Amino acid sequence: MSVVKPTRILEIDPSNPRIDYLIEAARVIKYGGLVIFPTETVYGLGADAMNSLAVRKIFEAKGRPLDNPLIVHISDINQLNILSDNVKEEVYQLAEKFWPGPLTVILYRSERVPYEVCAGLETVAVRMPAHPVALKLIELSETPIAAPSANPAGKPSPTSGEHVRRDMMGKVDVIIDSGETLYGVESTIIDVTRDLPVLLRPGALPIEEIEKTIKKKIIIPDFARGLIEASEAIAPGMKYRHYAPSKPLKVIESSDYSNLEKYSLEVFRYVKRLIDSGFKVALLASSETTQYYREVEILSLGSRKNLFEVARNLYKALRKIDELDIDIAVSEGFEERGLGLTIMNRLRKASGYNIIRI
Repeated sequence: MSVVKPTRILEIDPSNPRIDYLIEAARVIKYGGLVIFPTETVYGLGADAMNSLAVRKIFEAKGRPLDNPLIVHISDINQLNILSDNVKEEVYQLAEKFWPGPLTVILYRSERVPYEVCAGLETVAVRMPAHPVALKLIELSETPIAAPSANPAGKPSPTSGEHVRRDMMGKVDVIIDSGETLYGVESTIIDVTRDLPVLLRPGALPIEEIEKTIKKKIIIPDFARGLIEASEAIAPGMKYRHYAPSKPLKVIESSDYSNLEKYSLEVFRYVKRLIDSGFKVALLASSETTQYYREVEILSLGSRKNLFEVARNLYKALRKIDELDIDIAVSEGFEERGLGLTIMNRLRKASGYNIIRI
């Protein structure tokens, strides 16, 4: 049974961070405590990555399976040498282009990295966040910080200080509240230990941009598309159900979204059958299609012409599902290009692979 602890809330403006608050939070990291902090993607639940006892507290606070590895966050490129003894030139090429930013790379780990961080694997996941509060916290802590998303395991990731207060009060030492995050979805994870890079989790950085930089095609396995569960978790988000509301969610996909009116009528036909069967239904829809729906609670994700907006609204909508007086939620699908791949990965996994194809 987890112990309820007093949680200190530090409200920090990212445009003018209070150094005294960050020094206080860094002191907690140094002494083996847990600090929730903002990044540009989602909020992270952080501990000293080089302290195995501190890292175990992350798993306990989240209820996270021990075979699900963590991402290590750094503030200086030289910290790569602490975490890996074999950093490819390609990694520095990616870092120069995309760090700080929402890209995580898989490297062969140094023996100095605790077993718990990597779930016993020979690799470690590393990124440099693009958020002034996160970067300063890591710098002042004088150590890399291991941090998964700051939510109970399996639930939608937190994209605001309000979310982490609701989810994690009493489970951590400090919560840094810096308002809403920029991207609203996690980082993109690429395995660069192989000859050809492999996408392990799509995220806030579209893989097309990465391919332009490294001039290589990235392999996209079915588990990265969210079609199946990976047999082994080399990185976060690969195994187990993630991002899920407590209420059932179904995703209605199409092989062709060019005729949105036709697609929307098919979606509504399915939703109407649920309503006629006595179910209260919420529908996650794009702003282009809301005009075609009635008799149903609409959660607008934003425009299909602006997938950044859709991705940013997704977790807020998934959380909203559990606040509504409904029995089931249904979501439209999106074309798997750019951030559409990320959106569909999250929706498929959030639904527990409960997919309807029309």
